[in-house]
Amino acid sequence: MAGTGESKQLLHLVFGGELTHLAGTEFRDLSKVDVVGIYPNYAAAHAAWKGKAQQTVDNAHMRYFIVHLHRLLDPDAA
Repeated sequence: MAGTGESKQLLHLVFGGELTHLAGTEFRDLSKVDVVGIYPNYAAAHAAWKGKAQQTVDNAHMRYFIVHLHRLLDPDAA
């Protein structure tokens, strides 16, 4: 990829679900966690996160998260 004009792939995971408490991060039912997808960069992940968050705005307990997978896969590069 280097030298081709393409940016480095930095994987991000977007997922969410209904939480047990507004201030926490514990899911009410793990079998209902919504895995939105894995994205090649933060901008794409943020767009997906924003779309899902807006769809669930009426449920205060619904939360979506972005996980920086590239930091977990290669912690020395972060």
